[in-house]
Amino acid sequence: MPTLRCLTRENDVRAAENMPYRLIEKMPELGYGACDAGNMLIQGENLEALKALLPYCAGQVKCVYIDPLFNQWY
Repeated sequence: MPTLRCLTRENDVRAAENMPYRLIEKMPELGYGACDAGNMLIQGENLEALKALLPYCAGQVKCVYIDPLFNQWY
């Protein structure tokens, strides 16, 4: 199986470990359609959003595509 290797992986893993968990706050007034549809739109920094999703999606996701890459400062 192909593997994507990032040159800064060790630094990125440390940054992810140091990022605190945040709770996802529901905002029904911004929703549309059925509340139990299972869809989510998350506005925020990518790494914080991914860590917030861990309790909901751990072990169920095989691939995440984020553009731009998280934790990249320009």
